[in-house]
Amino acid sequence: MTIEYEKYDGLGLASLIKNGEVSPVELIESAITRIEELNPSLNAVIHKMYDSAQESLKNLDKSLPFAGVPILLKNAQQEVKGHPMTLGSKILSNYISDVDAEYVTRLKKTGTIILGQTNVPEFALLAVTEPRHYGPTRNPWNLNHTPGGSSGGSAAAVASGMVPMAGGNDGGGSIRIPAAFTGLFGLKPTRGRTPVGPGKGRAWQGASVDHILSKSVRDSAAMLDETHGYERTAAFHAPEFIGSYLNLVNSPLERNLKIAFTCESPLGTPVHAECKKAVLQTVKSLEDMGFEIEEKEPRIDGNRLAESYMTMYFGEVAAALANTGEIIGRKVTMKDVEPVTWLLNQLGNKVTAGEFVQAMQMWDHSAIEMEAFHEEYTFYITPATAYPPSRIGELDQTGGEKMLMKAVGMLNAGGLLKKTGFVDELATKSLERTPFTQLANLSGQPAISLPLHLTEDNLPCGVQVMAARGREDLLFRLAGDLEKSSLWIRR
Repeated sequence: MTIEYEKYDGLGLASLIKNGEVSPVELIESAITRIEELNPSLNAVIHKMYDSAQESLKNLDKSLPFAGVPILLKNAQQEVKGHPMTLGSKILSNYISDVDAEYVTRLKKTGTIILGQTNVPEFALLAVTEPRHYGPTRNPWNLNHTPGGSSGGSAAAVASGMVPMAGGNDGGGSIRIPAAFTGLFGLKPTRGRTPVGPGKGRAWQGASVDHILSKSVRDSAAMLDETHGYERTAAFHAPEFIGSYLNLVNSPLERNLKIAFTCESPLGTPVHAECKKAVLQTVKSLEDMGFEIEEKEPRIDGNRLAESYMTMYFGEVAAALANTGEIIGRKVTMKDVEPVTWLLNQLGNKVTAGEFVQAMQMWDHSAIEMEAFHEEYTFYITPATAYPPSRIGELDQTGGEKMLMKAVGMLNAGGLLKKTGFVDELATKSLERTPFTQLANLSGQPAISLPLHLTEDNLPCGVQVMAARGREDLLFRLAGDLEKSSLWIRR
């Protein structure tokens, strides 16, 4: 190829194919070459699907919006028939999907060519991608740092130019956190906007939604145009959208809109100066553009919200291991999974029905409060994360924590831990570096991470923007405005 493959976004590559400047075969060969060159250093791709990709090229419809464009899928929820779905865990090493996920079915109909699956933390549980089974994924901006999680492999793949976009899902920030750490655009759509089936009606009780991480705003908008819509078996359905998200990217917003922002953590924990700087320079730019800016937070108890999130988190892990046991034909044991996964499982098995219902009530309370908040403020801006990307291994458990987790696992002492206050400490430690993203998952709102700041260490630091449920259109228009600004990171 004579073009510089890695500099194009997805729609740009599709345009080259439509215009006859490159062939789909050449494009896929370029993507494979780049993956093979970079993956040994980044460890972003853990399963390659080159043979099936070549088969997909044989009947390619070049009229499709992303015809011939290479894409990678996340090794969680985005199942492809005939290929593994390990969720980053050795216990599922032999599991092969027998059906395409509905989201993958819709992706295929866009003309994209799937080249493989990307790395995730075990069971996609953490905000860093360092599974024991596959090893850590590294950030293309600095190989000593994490690209975040749980869609960390996808983020590293896109940021390094392996592919222009990659699949992700977001149940507590798993699209937005990696996007923030790697200088990408990341949208978590409204609950129910994209499909979760077949075989299930919800993902993480409605907290988790599938979409992509991308270089450009327009790729994200165009892909949502193609993948959103009613799913008959889904438990939740987003407000109907009629029109084209892509057409809105270049439609400037009215300048009289009110925007609220905060730099303070909802947990009352510290926020790094670089993350605050990212927000403050963004709102200053928006104010200069004519928007009305006010420092304001919604009336939501951040610690209670975090507790409700962790209650779901514990329960989902316990259910995931129980379901895994059905797949492998025996109960999952402590030796089968990582210590953190087993601890979360132990805690999940001690959550009562009453506690779970109260957690869901807190989600509903937050959703109602945010609907009222957005009646006055069109957007709510926060840091995407409270800290820049951590170093690989920096967040590993201490020796004492490892001993405690081992003891809890051996003694089945999850209930005792709940009584000691350890769970509250675990919630704070788990979320203190990423306390801003969970709100949108629990309230069901759309939220984006925008690449608007580089730290003094030359690491990306994202800015989060939330809008009312069903208003991805507003987020795409704001993102389109900011993508043209000098703040936007251009690697």
